[in-house]
Amino acid sequence: MRKDIKIALVGNPNTGKSTLFNLLTGLNQKIGNFPGITVDKKVGYCKLPDGKHAEVVDLPGTYSLYPKSRDESIVFQVLADKNNSSHPDVVVLVADVTNLRRNLLLYSQVADLKIPVVLALNMADMAKKQGVEVDVDKLSERLGVQIVSISARSNSGLDQLKEAINNTTKIATQTEGTDIYTLAPEAIEKAKSVVKTDNNYFALQVLHQYETLDCFSKADKLLLAEIGKEHDFDSSKLQAAETVARYRFLGSILSGIVQDTGAARKFNFSDKIDKVLTNRIWGFVIFLGILFFIFNAIFSWSAYPMELIENSFTWLTEYGHAHLPEGILTNLLLDGVVAGLGGVVIFIPQIAILFAFISILEDTGYMARVTFMMDKIMRKFGLSGKSVVPMISSLACAVPSIMSARNIESWKDRIITIMVAPLVSCSARLPVYTLLIGLVVPEKMIWGFINLQGLTLMGMYVVSIVAAILVALVMSFLIKAKEKSYFIMEMPVYQMPRWNNVLFTMYEKSKTFVVEAGKVIIAISIILWVMASYGPSDRFEQIDKKYAAIEAQKDSVQISTLERDKSAEKLKNSYAGILGHAIEPAIKPLGFDWKIGIALITSFAAREAFVGTMATIYSVEGGDENVTSIRDKMREAKFADTGLPVFTFATSFSLMLFYAFAMQCMSTVAVVYRETKSWRWPGIQLVYMTALAYFASLIAYQLLK
Repeated sequence: MRKDIKIALVGNPNTGKSTLFNLLTGLNQKIGNFPGITVDKKVGYCKLPDGKHAEVVDLPGTYSLYPKSRDESIVFQVLADKNNSSHPDVVVLVADVTNLRRNLLLYSQVADLKIPVVLALNMADMAKKQGVEVDVDKLSERLGVQIVSISARSNSGLDQLKEAINNTTKIATQTEGTDIYTLAPEAIEKAKSVVKTDNNYFALQVLHQYETLDCFSKADKLLLAEIGKEHDFDSSKLQAAETVARYRFLGSILSGIVQDTGAARKFNFSDKIDKVLTNRIWGFVIFLGILFFIFNAIFSWSAYPMELIENSFTWLTEYGHAHLPEGILTNLLLDGVVAGLGGVVIFIPQIAILFAFISILEDTGYMARVTFMMDKIMRKFGLSGKSVVPMISSLACAVPSIMSARNIESWKDRIITIMVAPLVSCSARLPVYTLLIGLVVPEKMIWGFINLQGLTLMGMYVVSIVAAILVALVMSFLIKAKEKSYFIMEMPVYQMPRWNNVLFTMYEKSKTFVVEAGKVIIAISIILWVMASYGPSDRFEQIDKKYAAIEAQKDSVQISTLERDKSAEKLKNSYAGILGHAIEPAIKPLGFDWKIGIALITSFAAREAFVGTMATIYSVEGGDENVTSIRDKMREAKFADTGLPVFTFATSFSLMLFYAFAMQCMSTVAVVYRETKSWRWPGIQLVYMTALAYFASLIAYQLLK
């Protein structure tokens, strides 16, 4: 896409930066990685009033240019390196106007790098309600930058912001924050000659961070290290001195600028609510109540759209078999691709509902309270409060939750969090749970308002969280480290959810689920259909001869029954059947047959593949005439040797526990390797999770059968 100007969005966490990014770019955005590292890179495009096309990069939130995590280190790397593909022409610094002094610390650092800046004072509507008034014109004059009051939540001030970006010159106009040159004059002068700059603050930052900056050669880094030793460059002390100097400077800048007439009542409303929602007893009761409501809604609200999708795919399969010419391609399309894809698409309503609730909880500020409440509990099990965020994120997907563990400074806490995060039930397990729960748990209400199926689903999520915490406790004794961890987080005030953002999240996550899972499942469905439709030629020839001889002696009604028997026997002797039977002795004690065994293997690519695999296997086995839904086929499935149903209460719960604890996700294995830079940790993770899944399933089946 054509781009005339690059814009970087910079700001503290929880300032509405990402909301502004979504407003500026809409659906015209993509997510990748910054070059050479695994930190997410959100890039979007927008058109400015003068017709220019702008590329907008949403940089990770940070309180300072001095990073405390890998994500935060990206900000200075992008701003420092002019050859970086994301290096901006203009920085839009998003500041929370209700907490201006703290937010302007980062602004003053960015301004001293002499990149043109536009200051966006966000949450203007909230400031007005809280009695915070800012003299924007006077502040703009003192700082020497364009300042725009905006409210990303209510979509106000966006046009003025775009106009300000248009009016930004290539030469930075902002006044210098404070005289940092006096902090280490000799070291700064020598560093300027090494890094070839005339900017004092840039040279100082490089002296602090050169070890993590890829834009300098090894020779330059050695020279910078020598400069540091020669002049006793104490990074920690100098950072502290700079911060004090900047706050002193900002005190003079903000004098007479900010009037806070509502200071006494600013957080009064949030504090009153927090007395209940973060209470030691009622806080957890309310949280459990919210979980009850969410999982109840996942089943109750999605019932009709899921039935509609299921009936649509059944009709499509019937219509296809009736009107398309018989042959391999038709069978591949309908019994392979359509059956597999239908098993995924049917769960879109439940995925959308789950992510809608997660988005609402985050938007209102409640998720931060959950993190706060869980901190003391997590510490008892060897984790810090910072581990809560990745573990809660795992309810959506383990991959981004593992990546978010970078913000945990303690190596031990970070490793333990990475090791247990995949145990928390993610959205990929949701299709497996709901399919199996729908088979064996009756659809009835308890006390007139609690859905029994929803209660069972919540139970599976609780089991996974308890397992993750217990495994973390064990690992806290096995993994040794001397460092201590601290949990510091900012409590946002309560706000109404941004419904546009909720809808956008539902759309994005549902699309990602279908596209990402769909690609894997279509590929698996095609391979599986081929493996289930073909086998060693001698076996298939014997089956054909056997049934040809029987058909000659039977009437038409019996022949239709023979067709199903013939399809079932061919499936058993197909390549998929041979593979399934090979592993059946190992999984039979868990209550699984060879067909479930095939699904366990294909699910390693993606857990959602279980549903598509079962749909494909039973479609191949049923033949062209037996077109029913996947649920009905699984409900009718029986063991060949005993004639008893396969999916009993015991087998279904054994299978759900297996999926609750088993790794079964190639993407998670890959990201754990990428984050730990070693195959040791994903190897240990794969072994312990598989063992845990096997023995949990074994115990459950043997007790329940």
